[in-house]
Amino acid sequence: MARKKVALQWIANDATRRATFKKRRKGLMKKASELATLCDVKACVVVYGEGESRPEVWPEAPGEAERVVARFKDVPELDQCKKMLDMEGYMRQQVDKLREHLHKAQRENREREAAILLHDAIAGRRPGLAGLSVEEVAGLGWMVEARIQAVRAAIGSLQGEGVQDVPPLPAAPAMQPSPLPLVPYSAGAGGGGHSRDMMMMMMQVPNPQGWMMAGGRDIGALAYSGVAGAGAAGGDMPPQFGGGVGFGFAWPDAGQSFPSM
Repeated sequence: MARKKVALQWIANDATRRATFKKRRKGLMKKASELATLCDVKACVVVYGEGESRPEVWPEAPGEAERVVARFKDVPELDQCKKMLDMEGYMRQQVDKLREHLHKAQRENREREAAILLHDAIAGRRPGLAGLSVEEVAGLGWMVEARIQAVRAAIGSLQGEGVQDVPPLPAAPAMQPSPLPLVPYSAGAGGGGHSRDMMMMMMQVPNPQGWMMAGGRDIGALAYSGVAGAGAAGGDMPPQFGGGVGFGFAWPDAGQSFPSM
């Protein structure tokens, strides 16, 4: 279970404060010993407790702490104070960090508000940007400019990488017109020839474009329109099938195959 984070402030209770001091001082001495052993550096710790006349010193060897302090005093004063931190300096650092976090949160909030206004304007919920203050309009303009710059940067990056163009899709094959139904072909010119003289074979009638939908009628009306008997050419027939020439087609009776118009 994680330990509760301790607030960095003065402990008002005397007993709790003294117990915390003893525990933390012991831990500080241990950390200094580990630092000197692991990194092979000279270190010393001098701690004055509340109401104590003699401090607790590490290392405990006689004269060791004095040599470290003397070496520190030989350093120029500017270098001594470069990384020195007292309570006032520590609190000033904390205030600066909190102020920086506050400014960052305010900036993120302004960006989110500008993004919401931009979405509302695109969706048409704010026609003419009515009701916006000067600061909101300026923030919206900044957001639009930032988005445009981001898009331009992305386009430039893609062009710099030499992105190959996507090849076009292959063209779909042309749809061939569906032929008319197969009709019987007879060797005779009339519709009443004898069965023994008839040679039945399936012939496919061509379907040229342009005459199937003549007169606004559909393909179904084309089969019997104007056809009264064998060798007759209806009004919807193409020229190559007209002219009174039967070409040997034996058309069935229109009255039996199709309903009356």
